[in-house]
Amino acid sequence: MTLPAQRHGTDPGRELAEPGFWQQPPAHRLAAFARLRDAEGPVFVPEGSGRGHWALVRHAQVQEASRLPKVFASAPGVTTPEPARWVRALFGDSMVNLDGPDHAQLRKIVQRAFTPRLLAAAEADIHAVAARIVDDVLADQPDEFVSAVASRLPLEVICNMMGIPEHYRAEIADRVNHASENIGVERGLASRLRMPGRGLRALARMQRMVAGIGRERRKHPTDDLISALVCANVDGQALGARQLGAFFSLLMVAGVETTRNAITHGLSLLTDHPDQRDLLLSDFEKYADGAVDEMIRHSTPIIQFRRTVAAEHTMDGHVFRPGDKVVLYYASANRDEAVFPDPDAFVITRSPNPHLGFGGGGPHFCLGAHLARVEMKALFRELLTRPVGLRAVGLPDLAGSNFDNRVRSLRFAFERP
Repeated sequence: MTLPAQRHGTDPGRELAEPGFWQQPPAHRLAAFARLRDAEGPVFVPEGSGRGHWALVRHAQVQEASRLPKVFASAPGVTTPEPARWVRALFGDSMVNLDGPDHAQLRKIVQRAFTPRLLAAAEADIHAVAARIVDDVLADQPDEFVSAVASRLPLEVICNMMGIPEHYRAEIADRVNHASENIGVERGLASRLRMPGRGLRALARMQRMVAGIGRERRKHPTDDLISALVCANVDGQALGARQLGAFFSLLMVAGVETTRNAITHGLSLLTDHPDQRDLLLSDFEKYADGAVDEMIRHSTPIIQFRRTVAAEHTMDGHVFRPGDKVVLYYASANRDEAVFPDPDAFVITRSPNPHLGFGGGGPHFCLGAHLARVEMKALFRELLTRPVGLRAVGLPDLAGSNFDNRVRSLRFAFERP
């Protein structure tokens, strides 16, 4: 790859490559993205050893790249760093890292498994789980929101939907935390050498566990998602053991982490903006859908995904060539002033709100978008409309990840009459 002129002299993208950038306060990072959006075209971000990526920071840029999968390919991987070949060979390719017919066939099998009956049952379960979690919170009076509330809802909903036996669930929750706790987080050398093995072991154990359940469901199917996936007959295909394991890992790490972070940021936003909270409470059913989408836009649970250029393409005056790396910065696109007036404001009546919190469209648009919205709406209905309300205390403890807007913990308290 030819090094761009921007790498010499003033380099507007260099800040994103600095190890400490993602540990800076959110306002600092958002200001840096605003400066990048003012650049004439895509900005180069050096990554060392002569390599780097082009930052797509505008809403239109991210949408364009998302909707041209033959140009901006997900393979060999959408995360930074890209998964090693041996990891892909051992664990199988996740759906987010596939393109073309391979991706289309796998997505087709999964979509067919989400039958109307299964989705209706999942939605009913979401409301029951949300009510039970808030019942427990009111009874036990915990003070840490992520573990007591935000993590529980998506984990329990997904496990119920998949048909994961109860005795596996505590271990799965632990494996999810180990697998995701350091994604995108700058660490010291000793930690970098130790933690990848810990995360991969967690994934391997989780995948072995679900593969065993899948074998049992093939013999004795039940009315759950694992049974639907392993017994499917979509063009003569169902999910094999590695495919099931890769899908389950994606569902647990992506589905649980992203939803729990959006929920946690949501409570913090409503606490910091009491006028918006009061408006939501004035007519919850009227404003809830808009509030959920604004929480997702404002927090942007997934900060970025990577793409590899597969064919020459011109965007905003820049010519991308095969082999170039680009990064779709959803966190920046969701604050694009050209699309969102007063983008840093939290406004639950924002309309239109074409946020890219579930992706920029195209074949990789998030399969779980609908369920995530239902989960958030159900939980906030329970949290906000009970006689004793909740509020965040202090700022969220952010992980400082360049991949997701992860919250490690958030203190909360009960509002007494």
